[in-house]
Parts: sequence; C-alpha cells; structure tokens
Amino acid sequence: MDKAEKIVMLKLDVIFKRVFGDEKNKDIIVAFISDLLEIPRSSIRSIYINNVELTPEFFDQKFSRLDLKLDVDGRIVNIEMQVNKEEDLKERTLFYWSKLYSEELKAGDEYENLKQTICINIINFEIFKCEDYHSHFKVMESERHEVLTDKFAIHFFELKKLGNYKKNKRMEDWLNLINAETEGDLMAIQQNTSIPEVQQTIVMLRKLNADERVRQEAFYREKRLHDEASALGSARREGEAKGIVKGRAERDVEIADTMRKKGYTEEQIKDLLGDA
Repeated sequence: MDKAEKIVMLKLDVIFKRVFGDEKNKDIIVAFISDLLEIPRSSIRSIYINNVELTPEFFDQKFSRLDLKLDVDGRIVNIEMQVNKEEDLKERTLFYWSKLYSEELKAGDEYENLKQTICINIINFEIFKCEDYHSHFKVMESERHEVLTDKFAIHFFELKKLGNYKKNKRMEDWLNLINAETEGDLMAIQQNTSIPEVQQTIVMLRKLNADERVRQEAFYREKRLHDEASALGSARREGEAKGIVKGRAERDVEIADTMRKKGYTEEQIKDLLGDA
C-alpha cells in the first residue's frame, strides 16, 4: 500500500459523521470522549446521539462545520468539526453553549436541573496565541480562580498545533487520527497507539477509503470547502484592495456586494458571511 496515498479524511464532515455520528460505533465514541475530556470511561454509562441523519441536501450545503450533539449520562456534549476559519468562532461557540444549556430547562423545572454542558471544538486552524493545542475554558473568579460552576465547559483543539507528542498521548492519538491525510499517517498512528478503538477507527477509515461512493462524497465535500475558503478570501482581498478600512459589519456588506457581482446567490452569501 502506497504510504503517500491520500485517504478520506476524518476531519471532513461527511466522514466524521459516519464514524462519530453512528450509534453502532458507541465503543469508539465513548473512548473518544473519555480521552478527549480526560474523564474515566467507567463514568460514561450511556450515550444518546442527536442529529445523526445525513440528508440529501447535506452534500450541497455551503458550510464548513459539523455539529454533533450527544447526551452523555446527563451531560450535554456538543462536538463541532470546523475545517475553514471563521472570524467569530469564539462568540458563536459561547452563543451555542448558552442555547444548549438553556434549552434543556423545561417550563416549571428548577434551575438546579440544568445539565452540565460541554462544547468541543476541533478546528483545522489556529485561534489562540499559544503553543498548546488544547484550551479548556471555565467560568471562575478572576483573582481566587474559584470555579463558579462545573456546568460550563468549552474546549478547543487546534489541529495545526499538533506535532511531536507533548501532553497527553491518548488525546493526541485521536487528534492525529482526525488530522491524518495519507495512508502513511494512518500507519504511523497504528504502529504507535495502544488504544483499541483508535485501531478500530483506522480499520473503518480504510474500509471507507475503499468505497468509491464514499471517496466521491469526500472529494466533493473537500472541493466545496476549498471553493468556500477561496471565494471568501478572494472577496475580502478585493475589498481590501479598494481601500475598505471599516468595521466588520460594513466590510461584510462590501464583500457581499462583490460576491453578488460574481454570481453568488443570497443564500450562498448568507452561508458564507452570516447575516450580511
């Protein structure tokens, strides 16, 4: 087998969802969450997976993130796989967390019934000015560092900062697997991991890679993501070249106008820029 052979990448939404959005793979999902959040596997007794379906429209949608919601023993766990850079990711993640946290409280329920809500962001770009690939945010008092509540947790995993093993090998085995792009990458992980579920996921990825239909889906999605990043970057550069030095809202209006002239529909512009 050619080590340089390009494989279907786990960080592509269509592939990520086939693996981590399938209830048949619960052993893999439990191991993944346990190692990523550094919690005992024995503490995860049940998992319920939401938004598992891949609708026909899914492959034509012009977005670069996957949202997967799980109920893990009463915890709400939201996993996002984000390929292309998004300017307001921090704010959007906080907004998503607040929605997930509050929507679980039904009319008449007491506040103490609100569930621990954990947002996991696996991103294919750098967002923080630090060397660590893992950032874990809590709500705490600024001087005493006393945690206000354990019900708030937001994690970021920056794939671009992976390299030599630095911190937590089990966590990094999973992240390196998500980041793998070639058969050589898979072989290196397979030879060095002690996690059975990582080995199982590698076998699954190879089977998916051997399926021509899946390879076509992955190729199509990757091309769409490249087109999305290219279109947005091109429009922004064109705006900057015209000397547009304005606030983000004004700048996005200019970018939207440029994209309309290039033939983009209003729906495509909204997907790329938000509500511009």
